Amino acid sequence: MAERVHSVDAMRIVAVVFVVLIHTDPFQGLGTAGNAVNFGIKTTARFAVPFFFVASGYFFARKAADRDPRAYLARRAVALGSVYAFGLVLAVPAFLGGRMARDATAGRSIVDTALGELPAFFDPVEFLYYGTSVSEVLWFLPALLFSLAFVAAFAVAGRTDLALPVALCFHLVGLLGTSYTMVVDVPFEVRDGLFFGFFYVSLGYTVGRRGWTPARDRSRALLGLVACFAVLQLVEFSLLGYPLRGEPFGSYVFAPSYGVSTALLTVSLFLFLLSRPRLGADTPLPSWGVYAVGIYVVHPVVLEAVRALRDALTAAGYGVGAEVFWHLGATPATLLGALALYRLAHRLRIVEIGGTHLPGAPLLSSRWPR
Repeated sequence: MAERVHSVDAMRIVAVVFVVLIHTDPFQGLGTAGNAVNFGIKTTARFAVPFFFVASGYFFARKAADRDPRAYLARRAVALGSVYAFGLVLAVPAFLGGRMARDATAGRSIVDTALGELPAFFDPVEFLYYGTSVSEVLWFLPALLFSLAFVAAFAVAGRTDLALPVALCFHLVGLLGTSYTMVVDVPFEVRDGLFFGFFYVSLGYTVGRRGWTPARDRSRALLGLVACFAVLQLVEFSLLGYPLRGEPFGSYVFAPSYGVSTALLTVSLFLFLLSRPRLGADTPLPSWGVYAVGIYVVHPVVLEAVRALRDALTAAGYGVGAEVFWHLGATPATLLGALALYRLAHRLRIVEIGGTHLPGAPLLSSRWPR
């Protein structure tokens, strides 16, 4: 049984806050200074999703040590599948309803909208592999499942030593297809399990399998590396976003994806957390980590409602108030709204926090005769 690492548990809730910041775009469009601040936030926050992949790979290695990795993979597949189903149950009516409402306002047929959108929502490849058919944010869940499956395949074959080098090769193609598009045109989607998640999961798996747990006296040096790589990531993305595109800094908002420095930042941060396993243990943060996956899955729907409120305020003539609300209130409103909706789903026995997220399963199990 893997020892609990309180610092990693605490970082889960911190990371999901950064994910929401990426999507709410605070200060975007408020001149050069506002765009620069937004760029800094989005760039710094890019460690968040890789962190979740690395943590999953690390605990895969620890919990499946000396055991059949296929059994662990099967359990994770059920868990991730139930979370994905929960996300879809929330997202389909929310996003389809939003599009139907906009079309109705514009005088278009809502029936035509529904008939036109539903097939796209359930495109097999987008739905089952990329996870983007309904909401772009849900891509993480299928990507994580496939990434774990790729690593498990190497473990079953007894060649876990090859997982990270092979994954790195795919990830380099992924970087060319996202951040370094000026080098070569990659004509297919690369933000997925194979070209992105596989690398970070195998990185975490390698750390766990080899038992890389830095001593506490290394934590200060590791924290220094975290700061250095965070600055390096800012430099890398500012170069990619502005000089290499012939644009002055802050003239628009460059939405960075992931770069070479992202891996260095993520692994140094993760090793720092391992060197201080009790960091945050005396705070509520580790216990709040259990809400991270729920907030991640629920927040797109809440964010859609927050955007609708902003648009309604603007339409009613409160443009300035809508902008102030958006830049200062959208992030906390989305976070708190997602947390409240997630806890409500738990209270109504739709999902079970820390357990199954298959919609309605907890309620059915409580009523099933024994």
